[in-house]
Amino acid sequence: MPGQIVGYARVSSTSQNLARQLEALGAIDELFTDHQSGTSRADRAGLAGALRYVRRGDALRVASMDRLARSLIDLEQIVSDLTARKVSVEFVKERLTFTPDAAADPFATFQRQLIGAVAELERSLTRERQR
Repeated sequence: MPGQIVGYARVSSTSQNLARQLEALGAIDELFTDHQSGTSRADRAGLAGALRYVRRGDALRVASMDRLARSLIDLEQIVSDLTARKVSVEFVKERLTFTPDAAADPFATFQRQLIGAVAELERSLTRERQR
């Protein structure tokens, strides 16, 4: 029996709306959300709940990589931990899925790291412009 599709969505403040991310996630079985900055993983109760909830055979679906993690190190750790637990990770915007079977695929790892590094660079440039 296939597992559940668990969605995770995050906006940086309570004044922002999750609607666009929820639309991107499509049909899901369970949803976890956060309404705060993604700088610290420790403060994101929705992410912690999603990570506790998913089980072997499930898929964690996220609208984009930058909604799941704010640094390449964090992204790598979350995806590696989940795939080691036999949970797939789907990124809708990037059209990438990381499965437990492909966890050792060097090309998949390269793609994840490259896209994650570009996202981290974009966030740094945005913060610099805001200053």
